[in-house]
Amino acid sequence: MSAAIHGPALLFCPADRDDRYAKALAAADTAIMDLEDAVAPDDKPAARAKVAASALDPERTIVRVNPASTPDHALDLDALGGTAYRVVMLAKAESAADLDALHAAGLQVLALCETARGVVHAEEIAAHPAVIGLMWGAEDLVASMAGRSSRFTAGAHAGRYRDVARHARSRVLLAAKAFGKAAIDSVHLDIADVEGLRAEVLDAAASGFDATACIHPSQVAVIREGYAATPAERDWAERVLAEAEHRPGVFRFEGRMVDEPVLRQARAILAG
Repeated sequence: MSAAIHGPALLFCPADRDDRYAKALAAADTAIMDLEDAVAPDDKPAARAKVAASALDPERTIVRVNPASTPDHALDLDALGGTAYRVVMLAKAESAADLDALHAAGLQVLALCETARGVVHAEEIAAHPAVIGLMWGAEDLVASMAGRSSRFTAGAHAGRYRDVARHARSRVLLAAKAFGKAAIDSVHLDIADVEGLRAEVLDAAASGFDATACIHPSQVAVIREGYAATPAERDWAERVLAEAEHRPGVFRFEGRMVDEPVLRQARAILAG
């Protein structure tokens, strides 16, 4: 993943709760100080002041700023001007034009594609030189389409993302990887649903996501465990790579055909 985004667990923290800043950073690999949805409109000025006065490790801190189309966006950037924070998450990124002011300010951007327009422009956004990573968001995406929920609420698929959300997730992942950027999976809002989170994290790691964002410190351990290769996976990777040293080209290993894509998967396991 990008050297500017430390994972695999990124923890959101309301920017108006400076009493939680250090705790969030201590609990996770990266803290995201949220100036957008986590802060009520009347509290945003005070939240900006708190972010500006803070001194967290800038290598492990991201500031989520308000959408480029809002008056709060420029105010957020002004507040960051005197800080050491150089990585921002742009809420509701919808086009490359949304990123130009951030690029001009020398900021690196984790672009949050969480509207219909943002998802269909994911490739354009990923190609922008300011962008170091892409993340997708399910709830705002569905809201942008006047939908009612991002997940099935009953039946055999209860708790599972609806197809449109899964499509958006895949499209953002593909766009990020096509342009060599980090891909961050969305938050799991049901804090008590540990097994649901675990299943999503395992799928994210296997699919190529670099990290998963979360909203509660209790979710961090599950995310870290899900992204870590199991002893059995590492053992297989070591053995198949050792075998490849003596078997040029395509070969059969434990009943499975092995070629260069499989070897790249093995190297990814050992690099994780």
